[in-house]
Amino acid sequence: QVQLVESGGGLVQAGGSLRLSCAASGSIFSINRMGWYRQTPGKQRELVAIITSAGTTNYADSVRGRFTISRDNAKNMVYLQMNSLKPEDTAVYYCNADAQGATGWNGYWGQGTQVTVSS
Repeated sequence: QVQLVESGGGLVQAGGSLRLSCAASGSIFSINRMGWYRQTPGKQRELVAIITSAGTTNYADSVRGRFTISRDNAKNMVYLQMNSLKPEDTAVYYCNADAQGATGWNGYWGQGTQVTVSS
């Protein structure tokens, strides 16, 4: 099947930067939309940013202008450059991909990576 593995999370001071990476592997025929979501305890998972295979992007209002999503289609990877981080950006960040695997098109999630922004 398809596996997504995130990396790059950690602890950073407010105003700092982090870059998240997500690698898709397995029996992949094609990947359409890829994205990043985040979740804090007691709250629903929320969209941070998405990018299509053609490179069209969309961002949550709370991160627009600070975060940049990009992808490398040849490597099946998606990235999230996070600048000017705020304490309210603290969350577990999840990678998501709509991928065509051996069983057809499905949505896949990574295991998540913790981002903590200290004030």
